[in-house]
Amino acid sequence: MSKQSAGAMDQTRQTGWVDVLDGVRALLIFLVGAFHIWQQSWLTPYAVIGNQYYSLDPLLRSGYIWVDGMLLLSGFCLFLPYTKRDWQKGEGKRFFLRRFARIYPSYLLNVLFFFFIRKGQYFTASEMWTDLIAHLTFLHPLSYATYYRSPLNGALWTVGVEVYFYLFFPFVCRAFKKKPVWTFLGMTAAAFAWRAWAATLPDTAMFFNQLPAFLDVYALGMGGAMCYDALRKRFSEAGREEQRTEKVFFTFAALLCVLFMASLVSTQAAQNGTESIRHGQMTTRFPLALSLTVFMICLAFSFRPVRLCFGNRVMRFFAAISFQFYMYHQGLAVIIKEQGWIPSASPIPNQAAEQPWQTLYTLTCFLVPVLLGAALTYGFERPVRKKILATFPLRADGITKE
Repeated sequence: MSKQSAGAMDQTRQTGWVDVLDGVRALLIFLVGAFHIWQQSWLTPYAVIGNQYYSLDPLLRSGYIWVDGMLLLSGFCLFLPYTKRDWQKGEGKRFFLRRFARIYPSYLLNVLFFFFIRKGQYFTASEMWTDLIAHLTFLHPLSYATYYRSPLNGALWTVGVEVYFYLFFPFVCRAFKKKPVWTFLGMTAAAFAWRAWAATLPDTAMFFNQLPAFLDVYALGMGGAMCYDALRKRFSEAGREEQRTEKVFFTFAALLCVLFMASLVSTQAAQNGTESIRHGQMTTRFPLALSLTVFMICLAFSFRPVRLCFGNRVMRFFAAISFQFYMYHQGLAVIIKEQGWIPSASPIPNQAAEQPWQTLYTLTCFLVPVLLGAALTYGFERPVRKKILATFPLRADGITKE
């Protein structure tokens, strides 16, 4: 086994970090970002090679499905450190403090940023304060008014779902450690039952993206972490020739997963009508999450050039700023369009397919949140998190030091 591979495996064992997941995280979040920006620009890149027409339309049109992948990756990364150690006394305090320091200061800044910019969009003071309080307390995904009708940042519903899962994670983590198969089956059955019930409703708007509808996605992430850890140990003990054979297998399996996910993308992109799209998303959720789980695991054990496409400094940078990018990109895309940052000849340049407006607008909508995300990640998020964790240090038993 190479020194580099051994070092990566050892770092995974100690920190729960898997280098290729940097690229997966960045790719998933930027695919969702591309969908939101495409909604505003209607720019669909394509190419004609010979007599064959290739378009990114299916990928952009169905870009929302990769939110499922973001939640899957969260379940994987949250549980991976616990695959080799138990949930100890005081672990809950450490877990919630770390999650609070990581999420809430940046989330609060984002909510207040868009609130002060868009508070003129509210019709009444009561509506304004209700929306603000709901967002500050993560209750916004539970109400139609604060989920769909809010002038604030529409992308923040996923943060609410994540926080709900954080509240249950200590219980789910311990259950997974004791009875992984039964816990996995229970979470998956609950998600399937919820989505089956939601599919019977005339309007699925408030149900298809709630936490119960994602329990199987989180379960796959946690199960995937257990499988990865078991394979990591076996792979590290294998001989050079055996590793080479396994790399061929894992690389080929990863490619098959990509092809399967491409077929799911094509199927989902063909859905027509709001309810059909939601029903399709609920149907696609489990096979997409399963194939993405297998892809992540196989990618980690594939050939080095393949791994380097996902685990490199560039991907590490984009993964580091991805939380800030995700929180700001959709709201900024709307503001950039409303404020006319990119001049256009038509009042509706996206529908008129006006160039160069579409291209300049799309590039701006990626560049601005990337630059802002980098500034906030290194100038706000990390210093504030470090300050909070230093202010409230926890001993091994989880008791706050005096």
